Amino acid sequence: MDRKTTILALTGKGGVGKTSLSAAIIRLLVEEKPEARILAIDADPAVGLATALGVQVTETLDDIRLRVAKDVTEGLSETQDILAEARFRIFEAMEEKNGFAFLAIGRPEAAGCYCAINTYLRQVIGLLAGEFDYVVIDGEAGIEQINRRVMERVTHLLCVSDQSRKGISIIETIQNVAENMVMYDEVGAVLNRVLFPERITEDHIGKMKIVAVIGTDERQIENDVEGRSVFDLPRDAMILEGARSALKGLTILK
Repeated sequence: MDRKTTILALTGKGGVGKTSLSAAIIRLLVEEKPEARILAIDADPAVGLATALGVQVTETLDDIRLRVAKDVTEGLSETQDILAEARFRIFEAMEEKNGFAFLAIGRPEAAGCYCAINTYLRQVIGLLAGEFDYVVIDGEAGIEQINRRVMERVTHLLCVSDQSRKGISIIETIQNVAENMVMYDEVGAVLNRVLFPERITEDHIGKMKIVAVIGTDERQIENDVEGRSVFDLPRDAMILEGARSALKGLTILK
């Protein structure tokens, strides 16, 4: 990471608004850091971040992995050229829009284990990190990408939950596992879609500082229902204010 790249990975259980928060963070970085090189990685096979950012995906990381593997198998590429070829194809596949680059992991055609694509994703994160100032990773729901060391080296880990006991328990588990599986500089928790802010009596969840508490915003719900991107939200939308609080709490923004 010669560029002193900030790598921010978001994780948590499904359905807590992690993708919306990822998109909001990317928008804020674009607006606050106009000269920075920013990469958004949709590491969730559900591929929701593309919609949230208004990006059309034409080729995914799994498409590239399969093409490179096919070329090697058929003798069209030398083994020592695999990394260089993959790097070239990844940059070719990136979508660039609104001041950021975008890369989606995709959904493997074969049912079952995501081990191959997750291993490839880990290598890609390391490969690309030095080319960007900020990398924001919208992680797969749950703990698997932590367990498999997909995000084994990030600078910031952001654990997202709703106010439910189940959601909070999951991010506590993620953080505990990440202590042994992931190298990171800072970690924080975000409580999203909060209905009862008065019931939040602690400023920490386990060992994590709560860096943002975000309520339910009807404007964001309407934005999502109509399929508009995060760039269509007003500046005072709760998700944007929460994203700013999280970035400040993690000392990414001042």
